[in-house]
Amino acid sequence: MKVSLIGITGIPPGKHNVKDPRLDQTHQLVEAKKKVYAQIDVAGEDEAVTADALVVSSSGRLDVILQDLEMVETRLERDPAELEKSGLAKIKTALESEQLAAAAGLTPEELAAVSVHAFLTAKPVVVGEAADLERFDEFLPRVLAASGYLSFLTVGGPENRAWLIKKGTVAQEAAGVIHTDIQKGFIRAEVISFADFVAAGGETQAKHANKLRLEMKSYVVQDYDLLNFRFNK
Repeated sequence: MKVSLIGITGIPPGKHNVKDPRLDQTHQLVEAKKKVYAQIDVAGEDEAVTADALVVSSSGRLDVILQDLEMVETRLERDPAELEKSGLAKIKTALESEQLAAAAGLTPEELAAVSVHAFLTAKPVVVGEAADLERFDEFLPRVLAASGYLSFLTVGGPENRAWLIKKGTVAQEAAGVIHTDIQKGFIRAEVISFADFVAAGGETQAKHANKLRLEMKSYVVQDYDLLNFRFNK
């Protein structure tokens, strides 16, 4: 996942740890040699078009709205086809109210008609206040949640680790994030919900409390599920 910073200075580009306190909590409950946070790529304003989400200052939010509004008005002046025109008109109304293109309420057909324009405010936009940016890596879990991403956990032994996936990812696809061989040989997933894991006081205790479930490849992974994959090697 890549995040573009707009109107924000002092945050170095590159990979940043998503310092979710739930992984710290996990590391206290399950012994492992190290803990590994999920990571995201942080880029500057020049990479906003290719970013998955934007983190903006208050003034940066207005800047991207005005940039998109200028694009809408330019395109409308060229008398586009009807579906595109109706989609652009809805976006224009939203932007003029300082709302995002993502909140314009387009139909699927209108979305398809305007998708070529790559509006910045069609992406998830998260406003970062000064206090958030002082602890930027600790602010990133909020950015992920707003951007349609979540993490699952693998625990014990070499590492307790959070893995980044999109919401809606199924178990077999999640296995491929670890290694393609696990995805190809997938049999089933052993799953403990994070809430059950914490309530029981650890992985072993959760298993003893019958909180471990066996799920098949179509299981939709939930945020901070503990997963162990069974697969053919």
